[in-house]
Parts: sequence; C-alpha cells; structure tokens
Amino acid sequence: MGTEYQTKKEFEPGNGYTKQDWDAVDSPEITDAELARMKPAKDVLPSSFFEGLAEARRGRGRPKLEKALVPVTLRVEPDVLNAFKASGADWRVRMNEALRKAAGL
Repeated sequence: MGTEYQTKKEFEPGNGYTKQDWDAVDSPEITDAELARMKPAKDVLPSSFFEGLAEARRGRGRPKLEKALVPVTLRVEPDVLNAFKASGADWRVRMNEALRKAAGL
C-alpha cells in the first residue's frame, strides 16, 4: 500500500541534505533482541491517537451523495454519441436526462 524506497548505502548529493547531515545519522541495524522486545502500536499508544487517526481518514475525499450515480458501460451508435458530445461539455448530464425521460422517470 505504501511507497517502497530503496535504502541508500552512501551519500548522494542533491537529495535535500548535506554530507554532514548524512554523517550525523546513526541508524544501526535492529538486532533480534530489539525486534523481540517491540510491541504493536495499539499496545503502546493511547486509544485517542487511533481515534484521531480514524477521524482524519474519514474527512478525506468527496462527500457522499444521497443518490450516487452508478458507473456503467453502454454501447451506443457513434452518431448518437457524437450528437450528445456536440451539445456541449455536460453531454453526460443531458444523456442521463434523455434516458430518464425515455424511462418515464
């Protein structure tokens, strides 16, 4: 789900940090003993952290519509499609209105 980054083994200029920054970082490999002592975040962090995280995720994206449109694949003759497209940018809305009228809705 996340982006995979390749670990750099040597300093490369032009990545937004200096050689001094590179040399100042001490990131030794995690030992088996350290790995065994690690706990899941849910056991260490307060529940309010996860509630805030869930709330932040809910706020993303477009608001839900009461009557969401359903995507479909529809094969129509080229002249019919061209006529709707020639009527302007909102040709999909007009096609939907024509279908509603034809269905008696």
